[in-house]
Amino acid sequence: MLRINMKKSKKLLLQFVISLCVLIPLVNASIHEYANEAFIHRSNAFFFHGGSEGLYASKIRDSSTQVPPDKPLKGKSFIRFDTVTFVRPKELASKHNEMQQNTGLVEAIILEVKDRERIGGSFLKSDLICCTPTLAKEGHCITGEVIIQKNRDDSEFPKRIKTFFQGNNEEVSMDSQNIQINSTGMYYLYFMICDPQLNGTIVKGRTVWRNPDGYLPGKMAPLMTFYGLMSLAYLLLGLVWFLRFVQLWKDIIQLHYHITAVIALGMCEMAIWYFEYVNFNSTGTRPMGITLWAVTCSCVKKTLSRLLLLVVSMGFGVVRPTLGGITSKVLLLGLVYFVASEALELVENLGNINDFSGKTKLVLVLPVVFLDTCFILWIFSSLSKTLEKLQLRRNMAKLELYRKFTNTLAVSVLLSIAWIGFELYFNATDPLSELWRIAWIIPAFWSLLAYALLVVICVLWAPSRNPTRYAYFEGTGDDFDEEGISLTSGVIKMSGDVAAKLDRKERKVSNATDLTYVEDVEEDKRE
Repeated sequence: MLRINMKKSKKLLLQFVISLCVLIPLVNASIHEYANEAFIHRSNAFFFHGGSEGLYASKIRDSSTQVPPDKPLKGKSFIRFDTVTFVRPKELASKHNEMQQNTGLVEAIILEVKDRERIGGSFLKSDLICCTPTLAKEGHCITGEVIIQKNRDDSEFPKRIKTFFQGNNEEVSMDSQNIQINSTGMYYLYFMICDPQLNGTIVKGRTVWRNPDGYLPGKMAPLMTFYGLMSLAYLLLGLVWFLRFVQLWKDIIQLHYHITAVIALGMCEMAIWYFEYVNFNSTGTRPMGITLWAVTCSCVKKTLSRLLLLVVSMGFGVVRPTLGGITSKVLLLGLVYFVASEALELVENLGNINDFSGKTKLVLVLPVVFLDTCFILWIFSSLSKTLEKLQLRRNMAKLELYRKFTNTLAVSVLLSIAWIGFELYFNATDPLSELWRIAWIIPAFWSLLAYALLVVICVLWAPSRNPTRYAYFEGTGDDFDEEGISLTSGVIKMSGDVAAKLDRKERKVSNATDLTYVEDVEEDKRE
């Protein structure tokens, strides 16, 4: 039955990965695509959000912010308008004569988030966005254009770029140009229309955003360094673990192989993310294959890490030799968690560039949160049962080991809850991403916490010449001297002295304790 379920699970997993490859197009870095997008009506204007990114100031500055497309751009931060085209309805275009000029205006507005109050009539105590004849007479603006109050410290921003429809043409394309960024900040791009006769106009094309050191968005740039350092941290942990593993390979138990797999996956995860970000930064594109591999490796590692915590909490290899009948439930929970986290990670990594809606992310976040809650409840429930069994069997060495493990998990859960609270507060108080330069610490914390938990498990369950202080042994119902036992290839060999101690202990054990132990063993078999 379990084999059938596993075959079905593998088939479903394969179908899921194939569907992702088919449905999700090539992922673009710092490139905002516009596929016949419509404008939204607000106040007396129509606008379309063209994207937003954290950009650092150019290392090499020109006197003008407008840079020709063919000019060298090394060390410069810019926003490039690349094949941006506006299309108005045919019936609206036909109302104009072929020889007429400037028959419709679309404005591209680039502003730093701190200057958002300079767009529209808020500084005039008005809710209007576009200039009216009354405001024009007062000398505040030009009729039919967006109201903009220039920044005295930077006369170039907010930046206005005008594009006019000509005659009865249905389409008009923006001139290809680079707008250089000379001040670090979170920049927003809006396409805006003040002419009611252009209602129904759509935008297509794309814009490219670049930082001085590459195409990596400002919010993501520190993560490249972080993933590089984490790769080295996992490599160091892997080397220490591998040396200990090889040195004591005759005393290795099955749990050590699970820990080794998680360390290897963590190392691969951090390395793949690092090289994916390096490629992203240098080329300006994120090939679907690399991104999918990085996301999948990350989700597999997160899933196996949670499964490792769960089976350790259940006493696998310590209190019980197998998981018994609950193996299928554990695997099913892991499979469902992998699918949910894979979907969420793909959307989050695409969303950094292509501005996925918050509703889409929320729908995908909720299943992951629910499954994480299931893992936490199951882990602590299993820990409680494991501690109870060890107390009944009077295995003091193992009991102390699991108490340390329980304390570590409790601290990590408290830290997680506190960090989730901070994350919610951070997002609620920074809706416009003004704190984009420190936003990288939110995902970095979870990677650090997972690494810390793995280090604790490696220390507590490190390979030892006397591994029975935590390994399962048939008949360890009492607190005999476990340090005198060693394991060789899964077979327990006992010296004559230890056998004598066991014999003396068996004569001293009460019938009640024997009965309790037998019941525990039978319970493990039933599960």
